[in-house]
Amino acid sequence: MSDFDIHYVANLARVALTPDEEQRLGGQLQNILGYIEKLKEVDVSGVEPTAHAFPVVNVLRQDVVTGSLPHDEALRNAPAKAGGLFVVPKVVE
Repeated sequence: MSDFDIHYVANLARVALTPDEEQRLGGQLQNILGYIEKLKEVDVSGVEPTAHAFPVVNVLRQDVVTGSLPHDEALRNAPAKAGGLFVVPKVVE
């Protein structure tokens, strides 16, 4: 990697690098690009493109309508309340 490429990548990432970091990261980036070149040599003509290696399933629970939290319980731990509402600091001037 030339210094220009390292500066360009660092600028894109909005990262300030010291000269020592530029030297070290430049070598690491060169190694990564070398591995990518090796991957380009693999014959994938019979491999169907996929988004994920394994089927992705939703692991979240089903949406089920349930009763809401009672009003008194919702306000129980409020640091400040008035008229059945949460009292919060004013944020708009």
